Amino acid sequence: MAATLSTPTAAREAGPKGDPAPRRLFRRGAGDHDKAGPVAYVLLAIAALVSLFPLYWTFVAASNTGERVAQSPPPMIPGGELWTNVSTAWDQADMGTALLNSTVVAGCVSLSTVLFSTLAGFAFAKLRFRGRNALLTLVVATMTIPPQLSVIPLYRIVTKLDWGNHLQAVILPSLVAAFGVFFMRQFLSEALPFELIEAARVDGANSLRVIWHVVFPVARPAMAVLGMLVFVQSWNDFFWPFVVLTQQNPTVQVALSAIGGGSGHDINQAVIMTGALVGTLPLLLIFAVLGKHIVGGITSGAVKS
Repeated sequence: MAATLSTPTAAREAGPKGDPAPRRLFRRGAGDHDKAGPVAYVLLAIAALVSLFPLYWTFVAASNTGERVAQSPPPMIPGGELWTNVSTAWDQADMGTALLNSTVVAGCVSLSTVLFSTLAGFAFAKLRFRGRNALLTLVVATMTIPPQLSVIPLYRIVTKLDWGNHLQAVILPSLVAAFGVFFMRQFLSEALPFELIEAARVDGANSLRVIWHVVFPVARPAMAVLGMLVFVQSWNDFFWPFVVLTQQNPTVQVALSAIGGGSGHDINQAVIMTGALVGTLPLLLIFAVLGKHIVGGITSGAVKS
């Protein structure tokens, strides 16, 4: 019996006319994957260098004087003026208040967008109600409207409510986003089976318990990704905060507009780059702390059992 089973294997491994089989370049066992070759590592290294170069150049410019940065060719090695430029940028704009305000605004917008988008995405994905497809089409269509068109009516509303130079004027218009609703709807349509919802209802769970114990655990990977995207977008938002806020109560992007003042050649590019570096560090810190968990959540939710 053993000889009978081993004969086809031997025949497959043998070459034509009984010649020995050629040596394999890779030996793979059960469950092993092909290893990346040197070309893949070279391409990945080039992509990493290209992606990190703007951050490195920002650090180099922030650590040199404005005169040195304005020279041609510009410096490519960090200098020793970093803390001087940080002090200058901190004096020209209230960066402490700006960092706190941006944290509050981005945190509130991210939490509200993730919450409301998950609820709306669940409704569009798994609930049956009249006009569902038409309403979803209307929500997605709002993504094509430029935000600049809503500035004048939104500003008039903020003025009538006496919210000028207050953070709620920046937070409330961004509590939910059409992209977040569509993103969560697409994720829950595939990741959340109807059988899981029906099983929870059979066990006596009401709608709130279904959302808390079924929808949120399943949607956690997508919620983490959406929260990160919305936080970065809200942190970097400039146009609307610049319209309704002043330098007395700014976000980071509004505060950066007052750094490195002057005109023409009087603009201190080193101080501007220093402010940009200070405003970028919180985002890098958040991604360094939460990036692994977000990537892990994506990969864990990408494979169906």
